[in-house]
Amino acid sequence: MANKGRISVLEDRCKSCGLCVAACPMKVLRISERINSKGYRPMEQFKEGCIACCMCARTCPDVAIEVFKVEG
Repeated sequence: MANKGRISVLEDRCKSCGLCVAACPMKVLRISERINSKGYRPMEQFKEGCIACCMCARTCPDVAIEVFKVEG
């Protein structure tokens, strides 16, 4: 499946709540193993398949996710 979107995470805002992971209909998000400056493990897109639906960004209480549509 081709990517239609791409996720960018403002890692220092992410508190590992997991709401975005649960909201993603394509299941392309997970909590990473990295630790941010506040001691949390930020979310990451770990596989292709994002459809740029923005459900992750809409559910994020900390406005830590940006969604971009991929051209072509």
